[in-house]
Amino acid sequence: MEWIDAATAAERLGVKPATLYAYVSRGLLTRRHGDDRRSLFDAAEIERLARRGRPRGQPPELVVESAVTALGLDRPYYRGRDAFTLATTYGFEAVAEWLWTGDPAALAGPPEGAAGWACEEEALRAAVKAQQGLPADLLPLDRLQVITTVLGASDSLRHQLDPASVAATGRRLIAGLVDALPRADALPAGETLPGAGALPRGEAPPPASAPLRAGDSLSGGVTSGGSASGGVTAGDGPSGGGTPGDRVAEDGGAVAERLWARLCPRPATPGLLAALEAALVLLADHELAASTLAARVAASARADPYAVVLTGLGVLGGPLHGGASYGAERLLAEVTEPGRAARVIADRVRRGERIPGFGHSVYKNGDARGELLLALVREAAPGHERLAATQAVLEEARRRRLPERNLDFALAALTTVAGMVPGAGEAIFAVARTAGWLAHAMEEYERGSLLRLRASYTGPPPERATDDPAAP
Repeated sequence: MEWIDAATAAERLGVKPATLYAYVSRGLLTRRHGDDRRSLFDAAEIERLARRGRPRGQPPELVVESAVTALGLDRPYYRGRDAFTLATTYGFEAVAEWLWTGDPAALAGPPEGAAGWACEEEALRAAVKAQQGLPADLLPLDRLQVITTVLGASDSLRHQLDPASVAATGRRLIAGLVDALPRADALPAGETLPGAGALPRGEAPPPASAPLRAGDSLSGGVTSGGSASGGVTAGDGPSGGGTPGDRVAEDGGAVAERLWARLCPRPATPGLLAALEAALVLLADHELAASTLAARVAASARADPYAVVLTGLGVLGGPLHGGASYGAERLLAEVTEPGRAARVIADRVRRGERIPGFGHSVYKNGDARGELLLALVREAAPGHERLAATQAVLEEARRRRLPERNLDFALAALTTVAGMVPGAGEAIFAVARTAGWLAHAMEEYERGSLLRLRASYTGPPPERATDDPAAP
């Protein structure tokens, strides 16, 4: 069998390389990676397609040229760098800078952490105050939409669209998204927490800096960031409202540490915090996912970065996109013990429901991002009772020959094992993907033309035009 590179294959078919990869995603072509990670194509298959002509009978697939992310057989590559290597080597902030700039300095030397990742105090106060009237049990993703709107309205620099300004906006925005969320350890005693049960009446949740007691589901607690400086922070209070006199500045911890304190009432173990950091990196971008396409369309119209992110957030929560992690989270919550896995999945199949957390439109043979994240969770919490339920779901899915588990399932496993608040997976997804949305927005700002799609009209034939507007 003869293998040819992408440039040769595209030239033979008379298409752009981007169209070639679109054929791969639609199952019209197969490819493999050579030793140097280049995409290689079966020359005979290319020749057969060339003789048949351009594929017909399917709607044309939108192709947008981008240098941000390439999708491999089972994982993404951020500006040519393996997302797995980035997830296990660098922090989220460094990877976000790499996505935005492509500057090797972003990944050179020791990671600098969250230096410079802070929201302006006045804007943060406004975002906190805007949540005061919201229901206490509102999911984090819904709060993030409110926070984004308020932060944008408070930023006089939001219309600066040069790359350096957009990157600076990204740092402020991501920091604000995290710091304006209510702290999970401020939840009133007696409220139920997924994976952690209800706190006894009269007993407050452990502070973020306190070690877990004997019998707690996690051990070896470390501080989760954002609490060492003492005082009241932006998210204090179950409704995330705070009061006008509250101090809202954070202590400069890494984004992952600060996000943990917003999503989990218990302190992070080093292993689970590392898993959260890896999840943020693995979720930072995924080429033209639905929310990213929407964000690019908004950016092509010169919408400011906050509006771009708000557009992405509106799409992300759909159950076929980022909302799938919430669906997987609820699935695991129903499996209260391993023996219930078969019944829970059987009931969903009987009702004709999708099984969330399984299958992927791009990775037909399995999403390796999910495999990596699940391995990190298992390593961080060996023997955890919720991992037994997770494994039972996986075994039942294999018995039913369901597609392979994906990153959404692994994310749900992380939030369940950690005992995070409901909807935590969506929040992790949204914070992470904000970095990717802004990287794509930068390309659209530089391109300078409207991304205008055309419809394939299928309605009744248009009426015959007339010169007399008043004619019937």
